[in-house]
Amino acid sequence: MSVNRVTTRTVPEGLDRARTPLRGRDAELASIEERLDALGRGEGGIVRLEGPAGIGRSRMLAEAAAAARGRGTRVYEGAADPDGQFVPLGPLLEAVLSGEEPLSGAQRLRDLATAPGRRFWLLQELGDRLREAARNGPLLVVLDDLQWCDDLTLLTFHTLAAGLSSHPILWLVAVRAGSVPSAVRTTLDRMRRAGAHELALGPLGDRAVARITEDVLGAPPGPDVLRLAHRAEGVPQLLVELLGSLREEVVTIDDGTVGLPTGPPAPRELPSVARRLDQLSDEARELVRTAAAVGGTVTVALLAELLGRSSAALITAVREALDADLLAESGDHLAFRHDLIREAVEAGLPLPVRRALGRQAAGPPPGRAPADTAEAGTAAPGDTAEADRLRAEAAELAATAPGPAAERSLKALELTAPHAPERPRIVAETIPLLWQTGRAAQARELGAAALAAGGLGPEDEAFLRLALARLAVQFDFSEAVRQARAGAELPGTSLAVRGRLLAMLAVGLSMSGEHAAAEQIAARAWETAARVGDRTAEATLTTVRSAVGFHRMDLAEAFRQAERSAALADALGVSTSLWLPEGLWHALLANTTGRTAEALALADEGIRIAGEQGRTAATRMWLMTRTRVLLETGRLSDARADAEAASPAAGDPGPGNLADVTLRYVMLRVALHTGDRRTAEAYAAEARRMRSDGAPVVRHFGTWMLALMADFEGRPDRAMAELDAVMTSPAADRPAYAGLIDPADAPALVRMALRAGRHDRAAQAVALAERRAVLNPGLPFLAATAAHARGLLDNDLGPLVSAVRLYEDCPRVLARASALEDAGRKLAATRKPEAVPYFEKALALYARAGAERDIARVRRRLRAAGVRRRPSPARLEGAWPELTPAETRVARLVARGLTNRQAAEHLSLSPHTVGTHLRRAFTKLDVSSRAELTRLVRHRDDGE
Repeated sequence: MSVNRVTTRTVPEGLDRARTPLRGRDAELASIEERLDALGRGEGGIVRLEGPAGIGRSRMLAEAAAAARGRGTRVYEGAADPDGQFVPLGPLLEAVLSGEEPLSGAQRLRDLATAPGRRFWLLQELGDRLREAARNGPLLVVLDDLQWCDDLTLLTFHTLAAGLSSHPILWLVAVRAGSVPSAVRTTLDRMRRAGAHELALGPLGDRAVARITEDVLGAPPGPDVLRLAHRAEGVPQLLVELLGSLREEVVTIDDGTVGLPTGPPAPRELPSVARRLDQLSDEARELVRTAAAVGGTVTVALLAELLGRSSAALITAVREALDADLLAESGDHLAFRHDLIREAVEAGLPLPVRRALGRQAAGPPPGRAPADTAEAGTAAPGDTAEADRLRAEAAELAATAPGPAAERSLKALELTAPHAPERPRIVAETIPLLWQTGRAAQARELGAAALAAGGLGPEDEAFLRLALARLAVQFDFSEAVRQARAGAELPGTSLAVRGRLLAMLAVGLSMSGEHAAAEQIAARAWETAARVGDRTAEATLTTVRSAVGFHRMDLAEAFRQAERSAALADALGVSTSLWLPEGLWHALLANTTGRTAEALALADEGIRIAGEQGRTAATRMWLMTRTRVLLETGRLSDARADAEAASPAAGDPGPGNLADVTLRYVMLRVALHTGDRRTAEAYAAEARRMRSDGAPVVRHFGTWMLALMADFEGRPDRAMAELDAVMTSPAADRPAYAGLIDPADAPALVRMALRAGRHDRAAQAVALAERRAVLNPGLPFLAATAAHARGLLDNDLGPLVSAVRLYEDCPRVLARASALEDAGRKLAATRKPEAVPYFEKALALYARAGAERDIARVRRRLRAAGVRRRPSPARLEGAWPELTPAETRVARLVARGLTNRQAAEHLSLSPHTVGTHLRRAFTKLDVSSRAELTRLVRHRDDGE
């Protein structure tokens, strides 16, 4: 089998300054050219171009001016700006008095403009000069950003356009869509009555977006780049700036297609957004930045609370932000015009400020008591009006600030009588808020007490069990199934709550590893959700479909459904999700199929957002997920650090099943790779507990962990005995398991089986790996694992060398090192000198990972092959004598594909400091691009 070699390079520098062609505006340009043709025949008039910020109005004006000049038409161009409104007639005078051919009598016009009381004479003089110029040929007068024009410019424009309508003068005017000052609105109405031709610029289509992406990056975009480009939603300015930021990164050109090898870049500043922010007053800028920290939609009341001011005091700042097209009205809320604008505002804040604003957004402002504390003295138990108000506030805050939301919900519960009919519903609302903010034990106690109190109607009990099922997902898969099933079986519940309970039941069964049952329940849930139009349940059920596809080895379908599920969940908002968050599955799926960079990017983004919003539970779940990704990429110390950070708390309810299948599994694997017997034994004890868990998937993980431990102890027979129950009759709905946790486990299982003399089990593992690879030809990682397993089974060098080659473009460091070691071991039997390069590359990769046990084993193989020198991990640190330790750390992070901002966050430094380290590293190493640095790091650290 052969694979295409990937060439990594940066986008050519020439594209950085070249102006890209205008795309997707053929109809609008044709309309303008028709008016220019009419102008050439002596017909004047007005063309009004309208569109939102960044849609390309100024670019259209420039193209129109160029087309007019190409026809020999004289062109005058002017533009207003927010700071120029104190210069009367400034934009119009700029147009006619500057450029290559200013109007005659320019000095007199300037004198009249600055002389008080001469407005009438200025209008007369300007009109006369334009008439005189029009006698010598047609004129095009271009006026951009009409919304910022002063009153005199608006009056003069209207007067001249009407008075000179019989002359060959075409007025081409652009204005921002949306809210404009009343004087501008009056001028626009007059233009319409005068018969102006109106052109509205909307978002670009997909074809135009793809063409612009190719223009900017220098090659056709791959699917990952297109997904990123579509985040601009067809707004050209945002699209070009977003793509322009990629030119700072290393892109992969594979068969002429641009890709993102490290996944989507982190949000960063955009020049147009920074300019608009700079034009705001300090008060408006603070308001916009606070809104960005909150995220999503936000009320003026919440902003006032966070800023420590009254709502009335924010009127001017809100109006400024709306006029700048940064924010927009969304019913009673404010929202950013575009999600990229919000991200750019947030990314423009220094890291300490961002964190402070995030904390402030998630809790009450410094120096002020929370609303529930402030009003504790006035509200008394039984005050239903106050309880209702607190519930409404909690619902509003839930999506962006779950901490304050939980406090309000608890206070509402305190004000509600024990036997009040609304109390069970308030308990159900409070449980997920407590869970999200790290108070799972309190949430479970609250729910259990409400159920134990009895006297619940079916609808109230159903809502309580739904909340408890959601709570149990992280801790006890079987409990999640039990609660969801009990709620779904209650008679007399509404279709809406029954549909959500069935969706939650399908999730629980899927996470437990009972995929056939999950698929059956999901079919019922789909029908119910469709009848009530429940998009939240649809997002959850789409995740279940993805999991079913994965375990049937239809990975293309699994990815389609995972991406659709994540998109639906994002659109709905995290607080409405039944499984928080759906993106976890997408990241695990990407990792398991070798798309590790994508998985890591998803996990990093999930951790960032959850942390900013104060979602303790979601942050821990994302950290647990990232431990798996870091393990497979060979970052053993980072994986261990994440696992320790996400370790379950003493008061957590249930055994912690999500932790079982992520961090406990990872900690055992790290201990085995590093030769840490004591830690390995501790997690083997956890594995014995897992093997008797109620969830099949947890039992399966426990069994595999015990097999790995037995193999570590030199007992392959015991290892296979552990696996026999799983491999003898794997469940029909779980063919992707059959003894394995990850596709890269297939070679390990084959080695175990062959050492134990169980050729049948080794053949079974190879057949499964090969079937998975054949069913999914677009994933070379699967082909690599299949070739690796086949080479071990047949003791054949050919497949082993093929596996090494296939692993080259996959960031699975440990899997690649293992294939190199096995290929070297095969060669060493007859051709020892040829085995040495394989062993040395394997040693370098193991050393990079810090896998001390594997390092020692490969050293023994090298000595057996006649290599007496002693390669050491210390060589890797000594490989950078030119750099300081800080510069070395930055260079390695950048070589992994991180941006300066991402590296800064990883190292807890400022982007400026990272930039300084990077410039010094470039100078000392005599490299001039990230691509060169990446090649050098791979050569020195990885032995490539």
